[in-house]
Amino acid sequence: MKAILFLEDGKSFEASSDLDTECFGELILNTAVVGYQEMITDPANAAKILVLTYPLIGNYGVAPKFNESNKVWVSALVVKEKSRIYSNFQAKSSLDDFLKEHKKPVIYNLDTRTLAVHLREKGSLFGLVSTKEFDLKKLANRIKQFKSLPAQTLLSETSVTKAKILGKGRKLAVLDLGVTNGLLKQLEAMGFSLNILPYNSTAKQILSLNPRGIVISNGPENDPALEQVAKNMRPLIGKLPILGVATGCHVLAVALGAGLSRLKLGHRGVNYPLARPGSFRGEITVQNHGYVIDQNALHKVKGLKVTAYNLNDHTPEEIESKKLKLIGVQYNPVSSGFDQVNSILIKFNKLLKE
Repeated sequence: MKAILFLEDGKSFEASSDLDTECFGELILNTAVVGYQEMITDPANAAKILVLTYPLIGNYGVAPKFNESNKVWVSALVVKEKSRIYSNFQAKSSLDDFLKEHKKPVIYNLDTRTLAVHLREKGSLFGLVSTKEFDLKKLANRIKQFKSLPAQTLLSETSVTKAKILGKGRKLAVLDLGVTNGLLKQLEAMGFSLNILPYNSTAKQILSLNPRGIVISNGPENDPALEQVAKNMRPLIGKLPILGVATGCHVLAVALGAGLSRLKLGHRGVNYPLARPGSFRGEITVQNHGYVIDQNALHKVKGLKVTAYNLNDHTPEEIESKKLKLIGVQYNPVSSGFDQVNSILIKFNKLLKE
């Protein structure tokens, strides 16, 4: 059926959809060639309209083992061409069937090349996907009305509602803002017993568990509840080793008194280069964030240093303080495969032992 993607600046794109729908969300671009299943099930992308720039999506199907959570979080998926067949020995179903099972729309036959260029020029925009209304004035009014509504937290949906324990070994607290299965699997492989806690857990509740350290997970950015999360974490800084991942890194920065700045479009993809001060060695990382830490504010925090920065725009991607016993990374510390653990998790493990 006919569909339309309407942007808040008045630009519109014709498309097709197999699901009757109307949904809102901020548009985010991801340049990765693979990983569509991981992206749509990542809680960090909750309520977003995900635009994939690679022209053919769905050709290797989906498999439950690659889900980052048990839910599809995006409002809608936007692609140029939706593959009619899939071929992969691990695949259990098609991407199309997977999205229909979760009642999430994919709109296709859309000129994603022109859309990507438009977003790169204009920056991040809010949009509306609809198969029900095509009058541009009415669509503009609907976006205006939706954006005027008070901001609601997504953390109550992306986080666990009750504490739970995974694995056996040394006790580690995981503050769940929208933690991914990939991060949990790596921590379990390192021999930790993971106490996964709701996002609104207090410092007192965390300390009562007597963990070796804390991991503040990834999750939705710029959420209205993150200020309170940072306030809850502030008393723990310097008392226990802390690792902040993606949004968890933002929480640490806010707790330390540093602000956040919004990027024009965001860092979203699997090939973002990092460099470390005083080194000519580069690293390729997976990134999915639209906000960065204010570097000027970071310099005012005693004992805190930037240990890695983005080579494209020189924004900080990794912070560390031995005195405060913390590490923060804005990129996603993914496994390189074959049950390997990301180097930053190994570094955090050393901090725990110290």
